[in-house]
Amino acid sequence: MQFLGSLVFTTFLFVWTGAYAIFFAFVGPLVPFRHRFGLARTWGRVLLWVLKHTCRLDYRVEGASNLPDGAHVALVKHSSSWETFAQTVLLPPQAWVLKRELTWLPFVGWGVRLLRAIAVDRGAGQIAVKSVLEQGKARLAEGLWVVIFPEGTRMPPGQTRKYGISGALLAIESGTRVVPVAHDAGYYWPRRGLMKKPGTIRVVIGEPIDTTGREPRELNLQVQAWIEAHSGPPTDLTQG
Repeated sequence: MQFLGSLVFTTFLFVWTGAYAIFFAFVGPLVPFRHRFGLARTWGRVLLWVLKHTCRLDYRVEGASNLPDGAHVALVKHSSSWETFAQTVLLPPQAWVLKRELTWLPFVGWGVRLLRAIAVDRGAGQIAVKSVLEQGKARLAEGLWVVIFPEGTRMPPGQTRKYGISGALLAIESGTRVVPVAHDAGYYWPRRGLMKKPGTIRVVIGEPIDTTGREPRELNLQVQAWIEAHSGPPTDLTQG
């Protein structure tokens, strides 16, 4: 039954996202950003609801009160596809840092651009970092959070890699705070494979970190240590 539920959800994910992207591409340009992001949040909420009822995979959030007023930089653990849509529900109105290839997709890419995403060429090195800094400062000035997956790619559960420097640099240079977000979604929804395990994903939002006078690499190490320490493994993972 779990396999069937996973298959149903995966099919729904692609159909719903494709259909919603077409709708969004036509409606998005006609409404202000706050309504556009509201539409994106509806897309995410529907996926979370369907995931809960087809795969028995729910989530809970700890530390939601840690989200500060104003616009800041969120650094989020990246171990699953789950957080790519859950972030629309978990965090305030936001701009995402993502690989530019996503903006080339018909309709989906158009919708991503309408949501003020910061598209970068991962292989561009310092040019990519400069692009995140320039566009990120503009988004923060507009009142949007900037959400970054500092690992750059989905990592297997229990593993990580050196965090990219752009998020820490952006927060320091813009005078905003870093909010670390950890979760254990990768244990329930691995980065590869169809099966989703039933259970409850634990999301932990950390206390905002002041970046005044900080050195980017040292700040990154602090954020990474906190995120990895709060990203699992879960104690209640169901195998059924």
